[in-house]
Amino acid sequence: MKIQEIIDCVLTDSTGETRIAPTCDQLMTGDPQQEVKGIAVTFMATVEVIREAAAKGVNFIITHEPTWFTGRDVPDWCAEDSTYLAKRRLIDETGMTIWRYHDHMHAAAGDRIYWGVADKLGWNQYLVPGQKAPWLYEIPQTTLVDLAADLKRKLDMTTLQTIGDPEMPVNKVLILVGGGSLGLGVEEMPMQAMEQTHADVMLCGDVTEWTTCAYIRDAMQLGQNKAMIKLGHERSEEAGMEYMVTWLPDLIDHCCPVIFIDAKEPFVYL
Repeated sequence: MKIQEIIDCVLTDSTGETRIAPTCDQLMTGDPQQEVKGIAVTFMATVEVIREAAAKGVNFIITHEPTWFTGRDVPDWCAEDSTYLAKRRLIDETGMTIWRYHDHMHAAAGDRIYWGVADKLGWNQYLVPGQKAPWLYEIPQTTLVDLAADLKRKLDMTTLQTIGDPEMPVNKVLILVGGGSLGLGVEEMPMQAMEQTHADVMLCGDVTEWTTCAYIRDAMQLGQNKAMIKLGHERSEEAGMEYMVTWLPDLIDHCCPVIFIDAKEPFVYL
């Protein structure tokens, strides 16, 4: 199959004949008519991901997040930037084609990022039905500190940021991946969701310290059973891209290998 054929298959499978416009789901580099030798799916097409994909004989990367450092993913602002130029040279040298799959992935039924997160955590059976988004899970009762330890193990993390009593009981978990925990343009949304769902703890990607962080800290100081665990954007969404290797090969009739490359936690903690 050609790259454009695969893109069309994924988009149609995600949202039918509906296309989101405007969208960042665009070809970032490469030739859409190129024949696909192999596909790498990843959270972000970092320099190391590109190098690893090339080393494994892949010529097509499907990335969830930007290649060119901004949400719009348009490199007009950095056309003469040294980092941009060096990364562009690497892409050209490897013959890599990169396509971003973001808006349509989140818009698909159930949000396909959450498919992978729930699978990675082993929580599919705990999803509370009837939610507007797949974000509330009723898990077997545990404590905040034990939940954090479980998340560290399953998501391959060494450090987590939390707000709340480590020994507080946890049963209802609200998940807002990536930028969802910023409210998606409505900064009060995560706090409203916390109240409406009666969640004990929120697992979040990005945070603003004067909104949800402050809300949950005040709730804790008032003696309420509320807490937050910050996973970060990358760790909260990477599992959704990893999960693509379970459904993409069937969608494209196994025309080429599909591999997952972990973009990895971006921070080193000192």
